[in-house]
Amino acid sequence: SITYGKWHPDESNRPEIDDAPVFTPTEEEFKDAIGYIASIRPQVEKYGICRIVPPSSWRPPCPLKEKSFWKCTEFNTRVQQVDKLQNREPKKKETQPRVQKKRKRRKKLRFGMSQKLRSAESADQDEKFGFQSGSDFTLEEFQKYADMFKEQYFGMKGSDEISLFEIKQHKEMWRPSVEEIEGEYWRIVVCPDDEVEVDYGADLDTAIFSSGFPKSYLSDANKQDPYGLSCWNLNNLRRQPRSVLSFETEDISGVVVPWLYVGMCFSSFCWHVEDHFLYSLNYMHFGEQKVWYGVPGENAVKLEDAMRRNLPRLFEEQPDLLHELVTQLSPSVLKSEGIPVYRVVQNPGEFVLTLPRAYHSGFNCGFNCAEAVNVAPVDWLPHGQCAVELYRDQRRKTSISHDKLLLKTVQTALRQVWANLHNCKSGQKEYIWLDTCGKNGMLTNAFKTRIKMEGAAREANARLQCKKMDQDYDSTDRECFSCFYDLHLSAVSCQCSPNRFACLNHANLLCSCEMDRKFVLHRYSMEELNALVAALEGDPAAVYQWKEYDVG
Repeated sequence: SITYGKWHPDESNRPEIDDAPVFTPTEEEFKDAIGYIASIRPQVEKYGICRIVPPSSWRPPCPLKEKSFWKCTEFNTRVQQVDKLQNREPKKKETQPRVQKKRKRRKKLRFGMSQKLRSAESADQDEKFGFQSGSDFTLEEFQKYADMFKEQYFGMKGSDEISLFEIKQHKEMWRPSVEEIEGEYWRIVVCPDDEVEVDYGADLDTAIFSSGFPKSYLSDANKQDPYGLSCWNLNNLRRQPRSVLSFETEDISGVVVPWLYVGMCFSSFCWHVEDHFLYSLNYMHFGEQKVWYGVPGENAVKLEDAMRRNLPRLFEEQPDLLHELVTQLSPSVLKSEGIPVYRVVQNPGEFVLTLPRAYHSGFNCGFNCAEAVNVAPVDWLPHGQCAVELYRDQRRKTSISHDKLLLKTVQTALRQVWANLHNCKSGQKEYIWLDTCGKNGMLTNAFKTRIKMEGAAREANARLQCKKMDQDYDSTDRECFSCFYDLHLSAVSCQCSPNRFACLNHANLLCSCEMDRKFVLHRYSMEELNALVAALEGDPAAVYQWKEYDVG
């Protein structure tokens, strides 16, 4: 027989925290996704997260609901042990022969799919904790599975169990409220007395599985589809005007190519920040609510310190635990340590926006489907610079080339400055970057900061000879052998190992050769880079000088 989890309503552990703000853009404001996100940033920064409710007229169709897809296309899930997201023992070092322990039955529901199922007992308990691969489902199968789990867990009555009187009184099957589900979720996480295991279809690459939004290039008919072309269609977000990610040429899954998420009750996304401290935008296509928690970006370090204090043994074993996305910590604990935490309850047809370096986590209240992608207005650039410097200290690989995006944005902006100086007749969109330039412009300041850092690093390596990067340099992505820092702007190499590179900070670690055998490869000289800065600040002579360098 199969055992099920049991709801403990008298032991609810719902956090007492405030809600994040909700924004309702007008039809006019909704015409520019990147512009609207940038406009609400000052109000959202103190929360780190917010909900955006589109105008009522915006109701995109969802291709995932088409019968052939719903019934036939499978996706893989990952198995999550909800009771171990916060309270689990670290992996024990093997100092003695391994002893096979008797394991308790998992309180999960499986039905009619035994040929697909992964046995819970097959997982090696001594492996590093993570979400193991689960079963394959179609959307139709997963909805049945998720609904049955929730009905059994909360003791919900099916239509065949409701009396005529109850039908007249309630008309619909009783369902637990979001507040009741939230209280039970944190009871399981914080004070587990049973094992509760669920599945989550997470990080599904929409380029392989499918997007929940129509894609404009699928057919000629779709080219006229306003939803296929919409700036809020997450497939189109990277290409929007004023998006720094529009200069990213690679289809990076999960960053510029959206990921899809198919959830069930209690399936979780644990505390994390986005790669490169990017914004994220999540849209729920259909299903039951998703509960989010957000911490303002200015409190990111405090949250990390709190996690280490409260889970010291786990961090001792896994110093990069927060990169694994497998650990929860109750918002109540964070609040008790003076860290502001805010709640968002996302409904179908709504967006949730997270800001740079804003830690966020959450869980699903039942079967649902959402889609997410990263966003980068120009105000993201300082946060992105902070991220790559932190990654360098942590020896962590990057997902995108920050310097490449920064330089391409600068070059595009300067073309607009040049055109504006010559009174070129062109559409308004041609000048979208102009207001980020000038002496105090966001783009100018971000570039000046980067060039100041670059100048100091080159000065520290002044005794090395300099060479211009050749055309073959960009044939592959270059990174520092030591810290994995991206080497788009400059690099150090040596005659002894022409295919080995270091960043300017680790030139002395590259090899044991004398420094006179090493050299700096640069894309632009400091004179050229400083001319770019002056041009961004509005110096006409510098704009002309930049044109002479032909750096576009």
